[in-house]
Amino acid sequence: MASSIARFSTHSCAKPIKEIKDRLISSLTPHENIYTVPNILTISRLISAPVIGYLILHDYHAWAFGLFAYAGVTDLIDGYIARRWNLQTVVGTVIDPMADKTLMTILTVCLAIKGALPVWLAVIILGRDIGLGIAAIYYRWISLPPPKTFSRYWDFSLPSAEVHPTTISKYNTALQLALIGAATAQPLITTDFASAMTAMQYLVATTTIWSGASYIYTKDAVKILSQKERGEKAEEKDRKP
Repeated sequence: MASSIARFSTHSCAKPIKEIKDRLISSLTPHENIYTVPNILTISRLISAPVIGYLILHDYHAWAFGLFAYAGVTDLIDGYIARRWNLQTVVGTVIDPMADKTLMTILTVCLAIKGALPVWLAVIILGRDIGLGIAAIYYRWISLPPPKTFSRYWDFSLPSAEVHPTTISKYNTALQLALIGAATAQPLITTDFASAMTAMQYLVATTTIWSGASYIYTKDAVKILSQKERGEKAEEKDRKP
């Protein structure tokens, strides 16, 4: 009888203790301020991607190119603002390339549907991005501080890993954006530059494959943050005016 009561008491206390422990760990996990101007600009670029895709599919070429130009400008200035006013965040290192890739993915599909991009090139671009997306999901999960829950997984104020684009990846992004921009603007231009577009397509195919491989053999492309580094980053954000 006594042993049964002891087992019951141990079992009944184990769950509350675990819940208290999880809450304590969660409260001690450092958060960072994600509501910065660079991050807001990046999110606006992320939102603009499906709108541009819709405009391309419905032949609103001028509007599509104008909004694409906006996305390109925000891509340049958000990084400058973050560096100039020390507003870099860990989440910014994730959502910035995410916005670029979302824009590239949607526009690649839409332009391929409209025949402005060859299907073989679309497959190469999308294949690389799908692979990197799966890797990002994996690294976010393994680097997330405990307790690992669905809500904490999507809480990007919890820094867990940093993504550092490789040099060739930066060049590839610029070339892809140039190609997508040219393909978007092509219906608005009367000059025939089909040969230049073909050469650009093969160049982008080469850099896309190269940049995808660079994330595999570059050691510092993805860095999982330690508890100390997460705390330091949170303290750094708290010290900002």
